[in-house]
Amino acid sequence: MTLLATTIAGSLPKPAWLAEPGQLWAPWKLEGDALEQGKRDAVRLALFDQEHAGIDIVTDGEQTRRHFVTTFIEGLDGVDFANRKTVRIRNRYDADVPMVVGPVARRHPIYVDDARFVVGETTRPVKYTLPGPMTMVDTLYDGHYRSREKLALAFASILNEEARAIADAGVHTIQFDEPAFNVYFDEVRDWGMAALEMAAQGLSCKTAVHICYGYGIKANVDWKKTLGSEWRQYESTFPLLARSTLDQVSRVRQFPCAGGVVGLARREGRAGRGDRRRQRAGRNGRGRGRHPSRRPCLRAGRPDVPLHQLRHGSSAPGGVPRQAGRPRRRRGDRPPGTWGLKTGRISGAFHLRIGYSQTPGVGVCS
Repeated sequence: MTLLATTIAGSLPKPAWLAEPGQLWAPWKLEGDALEQGKRDAVRLALFDQEHAGIDIVTDGEQTRRHFVTTFIEGLDGVDFANRKTVRIRNRYDADVPMVVGPVARRHPIYVDDARFVVGETTRPVKYTLPGPMTMVDTLYDGHYRSREKLALAFASILNEEARAIADAGVHTIQFDEPAFNVYFDEVRDWGMAALEMAAQGLSCKTAVHICYGYGIKANVDWKKTLGSEWRQYESTFPLLARSTLDQVSRVRQFPCAGGVVGLARREGRAGRGDRRRQRAGRNGRGRGRHPSRRPCLRAGRPDVPLHQLRHGSSAPGGVPRQAGRPRRRRGDRPPGTWGLKTGRISGAFHLRIGYSQTPGVGVCS
């Protein structure tokens, strides 16, 4: 493995034949055996894209899940999905969510077979993601425990059981997704960190936690507009995480550039010789009808640098993962939005979050 290994935050867009892209809780377009095979094929596509992009620690792209929290909860006892309640999520928007009606319990493995499958489909180390206990609490209506802390600790125990089984399946890293850590700072300090450490206790693999600013939906976009020029939410949680037993932190970072977020190009496949000639000539990818943002680059007050050169030098193969299920564009087509690159410095890895946004300056995050 390289000295500074790369990985993505976790999720990737699903193929359009599997679920509608860009939609939360998008229903599956397949059923029965065809759905199970379709999920496996989507995982293979996600692995292919990451491997050809040079990602060192790959994920399944969360292709087998409709939602990063509720899909896991569907496998638990004590949660009623038929009778939903409207709750405020992340203190930003309302959603109809399942209701906790009794003691939550894990009667069988939930993601273990999926984890075992992805490990068997690649020769690279695998990172597997699970929802964090605080974020699980914040995506439900609690009609039984009547205590966010008690419910979080119950979820932490369940997550630990599942995580141990997933670690035994051969994954390299297990990551707990906790976007709620960016909202409820007092609760993070009072019981959130304890619940997270309980979920990660005794795992034989590397452990990570992912914190972010939420999906690119309107409620989150409007909230981000109120934050001003400095987003300082991480200041409350990072000192706590530094003292925790977690090995890694996967965070979100958004770079500035003209007209929107820094660009991870919407270019499919490997960079051709024509792209390299244009780069050497200082044309920044322009010419012959090609939009300047169609090539992978960082625009942060310096010349464009393809992502693979940041890690391996100019002699390495180029290319970025193609969004699965999205048709290839002709040379002169302009993308309707911009790609956003989000990165996080962690211990021993460089996390890349690739997200598509219709709004310049706004990225998406799982």
